[in-house]
Amino acid sequence: MKNAIIIVAIGFLLFEVVEHVVFPLIWFIKDRKRKSICGVTGMLGKVGEIRCWQESAGQVFVHGELWGAVSEFPLSTGDRVVVQKVDRLTLTVIPSKERTW
Repeated sequence: MKNAIIIVAIGFLLFEVVEHVVFPLIWFIKDRKRKSICGVTGMLGKVGEIRCWQESAGQVFVHGELWGAVSEFPLSTGDRVVVQKVDRLTLTVIPSKERTW
């Protein structure tokens, strides 16, 4: 009877260690390589649509929001663009290679 209690106690302790130490450690290591979906790093690479554009600046609709944007490339209203850089509240964009037909 004494051996059975010891075996059950050891099994319970092992289970708790695996549940509260090993699994969270594995999830932490796995998730730290995942790209952030919020903040500046979450905006990089997102595709948006130009709402209004004049010369080298205008407004772009990205991720459900309207942002001020600049670009070195000639763009026009309705073009699709990719976010390359975020500087405060201004996006630097380049034309998207994908076609919308």
